[in-house]
Amino acid sequence: MEENDGNPEDGKGTSFWKKNNRAVPGRPSPRKDVKTINSFSPSTSSSFQDFQRSISDAWDLGDDEFCNISNLKISKKVSQTAAENVINIHKYKCSESVPNKRQIECDKDENFLGKNDVDKGDPRPKVIHKFNSELDLQLLGYHFAEEKIIKFKCLLESSLLNLSDLQNLSWPGIPFPVKADTWRLLAGYTPTCLELRDETLKKKRVEYWNYVSQYYETDARDDIYQGTYRQIHIDIPRMSPTISLFRQKVVQQMFERILFIWSVRHPASGYVQGINDLVTPFFIVFLHQVLPEGTNLDEVDISLLDEEKRNIVEADSYWCFCKFLDGIQDNYIFPQLGIQHKINRLRELIQRIDGGLHNHLQKNGVEYLQFSFRWMNNLLTRELPLRCLIRLWDTYLAELDTFSSFQLFVCAAFLLHWRQDLMVEKDFQGLMLFLQNLPTQNWNDSNINLLVAEAYRLKCTFADAPNHFQSKDS
Repeated sequence: MEENDGNPEDGKGTSFWKKNNRAVPGRPSPRKDVKTINSFSPSTSSSFQDFQRSISDAWDLGDDEFCNISNLKISKKVSQTAAENVINIHKYKCSESVPNKRQIECDKDENFLGKNDVDKGDPRPKVIHKFNSELDLQLLGYHFAEEKIIKFKCLLESSLLNLSDLQNLSWPGIPFPVKADTWRLLAGYTPTCLELRDETLKKKRVEYWNYVSQYYETDARDDIYQGTYRQIHIDIPRMSPTISLFRQKVVQQMFERILFIWSVRHPASGYVQGINDLVTPFFIVFLHQVLPEGTNLDEVDISLLDEEKRNIVEADSYWCFCKFLDGIQDNYIFPQLGIQHKINRLRELIQRIDGGLHNHLQKNGVEYLQFSFRWMNNLLTRELPLRCLIRLWDTYLAELDTFSSFQLFVCAAFLLHWRQDLMVEKDFQGLMLFLQNLPTQNWNDSNINLLVAEAYRLKCTFADAPNHFQSKDS
């Protein structure tokens, strides 16, 4: 859900979540007697106190599985070593033998990291390459060793693909030459049987365009789904405003059809502001596949592209988008209970891992809802450049079976990454300005590799062990 443009105080108590009283088949009726629980502690005055009270009726806090530990400290050196180990384990999991140290060092991406690029006191890699735009993909995906591309091609061309092997190979990143085909398989859009793959693609693409004819290109569209169509029509021009590609009318029409068909076919949630951003990684990857090699996506005119290729990109984007959201649809069904639960878990997780950071945020009146709702709702699409999202989606799709829980730990690792910067800020305004404008514009694959590796470490440590670090006093 996109943040409201206006001041929350102007609503005079209006609920944060937009309600639609129109009866829609499959959508649960909003609860009228929601139990009011207000967990906000007004220890420090803030401009969000009224906002917090106005949404308190939408929260139904239950018992959380996490225990409170605020004194647990994790060494940065240990964290960095664990992150690198996780990357190497996933990278070579499908290999016949584990490589030695020299092989691992030779396989690193020299375009991004040199021998002295990682400071001993700071686990975050220094930025080497300055990207010209969010779609500067020229250095991303092409630095993979040729051996890895061959491994992908061998798997993709096998008569009966082992999906587990493909997931393990994809987790640390997928080269662009094989990314589109791999994403279709990881999303469950195409079958693992090679003989059925082309036939399935043809059928699903025809099926999508039948939906367009049935729901979108009809005179009754505006009468039945007027509110949905209007909101989509408003949101699409706001999508990725810094990328010229998404300002093209043909592209906006493609997104409009994708989102409208999805909303009609998923009445339980309908269209929710923010999910338009979740289509963009799929669209870029499938568009990249049908364009000539070396095409600059910032300069391409989609209207000049062959109509058949445009139709393929649109249909494939729709189906992979559907598959991707299937496991997290409760995030978007009113009153978005899935996101509420994840925010509660994020709060408890940070309190256990880094009590100092948690207390610093609470002391200055910063509630997790105020910054992490967008992280959960938009899956960090507003916080990261699009080129980094495409790399992040490699791991998300490889973790698709457990993605709903894994994304929580990605958000936790993302917040902990900025710990030093956050601890410097001494008031509510400074903290919120930083959290809403995180300096990720020059992030690259190396940053995402460390982020997902740290998330994986947190998941292994905390996901199935709610009492693992329970305090003696609890």
